[in-house]
Amino acid sequence: MKDYGIVIIGAGMAGFGAAYRLSQAGVRPSIFDERARVGGHTSTYRFDDGFIFDDGPHISFTEDNRFQELLAESVGQEFERVNAYVNNYWRGHWIKHPAQANLYGLPSELIIKCVKELVETNAKGPPLSIGNYQDWLVASYGPTFANTFPGEYTKKYHTTEAQNLTTDWLGPRLYRGDLEVVLRGALEPDTPSLHYIDKFRYPTKGGFVSYLNKFVPLADQHFGHRAVEIDAKEKTVRFESGETIAFKHLITSAPLPRLLPIIKDAPRAVVEAAVKLAVTKTVIVNIGLRRPDIGRAQWTYFYDADICFARLSFPHLLSPNTVPPGCGSIQAEIYFSDKYKPLTVAPEALIEPVIQDLRKCGLVKDDDEIAHKSAWVTSGNVIFDQDRPVSLPKVHAYLSELGIRYCGRYGDWGYMWTDESFFSGERAAQNLLDHLA
Repeated sequence: MKDYGIVIIGAGMAGFGAAYRLSQAGVRPSIFDERARVGGHTSTYRFDDGFIFDDGPHISFTEDNRFQELLAESVGQEFERVNAYVNNYWRGHWIKHPAQANLYGLPSELIIKCVKELVETNAKGPPLSIGNYQDWLVASYGPTFANTFPGEYTKKYHTTEAQNLTTDWLGPRLYRGDLEVVLRGALEPDTPSLHYIDKFRYPTKGGFVSYLNKFVPLADQHFGHRAVEIDAKEKTVRFESGETIAFKHLITSAPLPRLLPIIKDAPRAVVEAAVKLAVTKTVIVNIGLRRPDIGRAQWTYFYDADICFARLSFPHLLSPNTVPPGCGSIQAEIYFSDKYKPLTVAPEALIEPVIQDLRKCGLVKDDDEIAHKSAWVTSGNVIFDQDRPVSLPKVHAYLSELGIRYCGRYGDWGYMWTDESFFSGERAAQNLLDHLA
């Protein structure tokens, strides 16, 4: 049995964040991943027809200068600088994002209700208590806007009702709705950008995974290795292939609900806590068209229950090198979860429903030539439901007791962007280095 020293499970941003920090200390780890490619959740798929699609929409909008430079070096300073434009679709209306500050063009009665209730909520002052996300939405916007827009989107994106969610994931993601700004957005078609992402960067060539170019050589890599048992006492990992390896130290970004059940002799209560942690599954459906003039938004949110996708992104607007010349591309996200909305069909079965709904909202025309169709299922977002704050501390405490360092979106079990995942990996590696000092 080979001893690999420091083993990292997960070849995504968090795993390579850990590898980068270890390399700075002169340590070379070994990375194992169940996928056949580098990148983890930030993988990129390149197709023979010339289309490139990431494993879900990924951009870099970090304001951390150090990380900006690391990523720029990773792609040889070849990246696109893009000014973000984001919009929404609701019942045939296209409005700028955030919707609460861009009500212009919606039905008059809806605008009146939304603005009137916002005035009333402002007059009431802060609520005495907020028990869940639904309470927060109503207290922030009033019931009409809350239930018509973010409430509906929550069911599509998080796969459960807003009342089942906590509020500790919000951060800057939702604009609260200053009354003057809302009024101006209801009366005028052109408004200043209020989205928390104003500009972003994206690799010119190779898709988002190219941002890992600098970090890939820092670790020995082993792909197609799905861990099925971790023996923390004997310090071994057994893979689905039957191969078993030894380690001295383990860092993992594997999803906690899958990690804890494979830890040998893990207490039943801890495993049950891990299984209660909820995460979405995302069916990614990719469509390529023989024209690039699909729209100007890099991504769009959809609120209608009768449209299957929650969000669209348009890779050809991130870099023209993601499509063949003269083409455009659309990536649709449809969300499921084992806990709230199980996926019961093959990903490919959702390609035609996506095309139908793209036609319904006018993004795909009857005479369009569809040059590419593909679909797969991938990990989605942590669901911040009411079980998370109770279960997560138990799981993390047990892993710390075993000396297993965890990191990334699915290790920290948080709502993490790319830079945050990388930094999480660095912190896990630093924790190990401090232990070894």
